[in-house]
Amino acid sequence: MNTRTLGTSGLRVSELGLGCMGLSFGYGPAVDTQAGIALVRAAVERGVTFFDTAEAYGPYVNEELLGEALAPFRDRVVIATKFGFKFDNGKSVGLDSRPAHIREVAEASLKRLRVDTLDLFYQHRVDPEVPIEDVAGTVKDLIAEGKVKHFGLSEAGVRTIRRAHAVQPVTALQSEYSLWWREPEREVLPILEELGIGFVPFSPLGKGFLTGTITANTTFDSTDFRNVVPRFTADNRKANQLFVDWLMAFAGRKQATPAQIALAWVLAQRPWIVPIPGTTKLSRLDENVAATDITLTADDLREIDDAAARIEVRGERYPEQLATMVGR
Repeated sequence: MNTRTLGTSGLRVSELGLGCMGLSFGYGPAVDTQAGIALVRAAVERGVTFFDTAEAYGPYVNEELLGEALAPFRDRVVIATKFGFKFDNGKSVGLDSRPAHIREVAEASLKRLRVDTLDLFYQHRVDPEVPIEDVAGTVKDLIAEGKVKHFGLSEAGVRTIRRAHAVQPVTALQSEYSLWWREPEREVLPILEELGIGFVPFSPLGKGFLTGTITANTTFDSTDFRNVVPRFTADNRKANQLFVDWLMAFAGRKQATPAQIALAWVLAQRPWIVPIPGTTKLSRLDENVAATDITLTADDLREIDDAAARIEVRGERYPEQLATMVGR
């Protein structure tokens, strides 16, 4: 697999990463630990060197799984994790990016991931109670102490990105981006290009919808986050099927799957974009990795953009409460 550099930071990773949240949290029951370890190691064997986790995934168990899975390959991989939530009895009870808490999370993540240094340490969500300068300054100190290598932000707005970057250069921004959600193109991608910051899109397959395997009749497990996502109501899924039908037809002409076209499209947008699709299945991992071999021509990209512009996507990507935590 080819590699890419996240902005001007010098942090080089595989052009496709692995989002590990779904192994432990968010998309139904957690996988068996040994099965999760096997999947992560299979990704390494296929050339993936960039793995994404967070203390919030579980919480804690996803970092522990990744720490065990990647221990034999530590010198070959880059692990990103996140701080910024507080927990009570295993449940998130709000945001906490106070400097002392950031330090506590860093120490705990180092232990769970079995590493001496955190490769990429994201603020998971912007905390309106803590000035971003204090957050960036704390991570800057952790970098000086050798406990962190790179600073990242997740779902941050343009003003926050600029203010944080002035204190400690931001290596990467992680936010949702796909053929199904192109909002970052308006303001976020231009500032990342201006400041030399890499972009790490999560949900590049539209939380699974762009794979073509989800319909209006699909039933999600009771623990699946998509049950509360407006875009995934049965009516909205039925309306949004139009776009997937088009994508499946286009993929058929390219002798690819819709998921592969969706990933190839993201990769074609900028050379400093590294998507992190997640999966719990080896077959899907192989499918996603194969997307890196697909080259979309300028004509292909124009056709995709024209089709996307003609089809309205129905439903918000987050429920109202969570929507207030992004773009700050």
